[in-house]
Amino acid sequence: MPTRRLSGNITQDWEPVVLRRTKPKAADLKSTRAVNQAMRTGAPVETVRKAAAGTNKAAAGAAAPARKLDESTEPAGLGRVGAEVRGAIQKARVAKGWSQAELAKRINERAQVVQEYESGKAVPVQAVLAKMERALEVKLRGKAVGAPAAPAGAK
Repeated sequence: MPTRRLSGNITQDWEPVVLRRTKPKAADLKSTRAVNQAMRTGAPVETVRKAAAGTNKAAAGAAAPARKLDESTEPAGLGRVGAEVRGAIQKARVAKGWSQAELAKRINERAQVVQEYESGKAVPVQAVLAKMERALEVKLRGKAVGAPAAPAGAK
């Protein structure tokens, strides 16, 4: 198979081509090594002193008015589980002979959830109260809190 040679001057461009260069990260630019390198090369270096640097003072200037604004427009707080509901949950659970962990297992929740409902720390969630009503067979919502409810299988 014959090969053809090209005649004339053929030149090659051997300069490197950079396809992708990552930008330096901010932390790398602020490092002591980078600052010293910039000083050696004569590049401008800017230094900024923070207002409360090295002290144990919290800058509460901007946060205080925002908090006051939130407090004035938002409701005072979320309701907690009432004493009547807490008592009904405890009485029904003890009457069935269950521990808090056993009740939590039966309603498919964590034991901490039952503990918070019985101590009054939880914000009531209707779905959790409905599960407890079915498991304990006691009304926990509405006007007749503590009254016997229909058994889980009956309608």
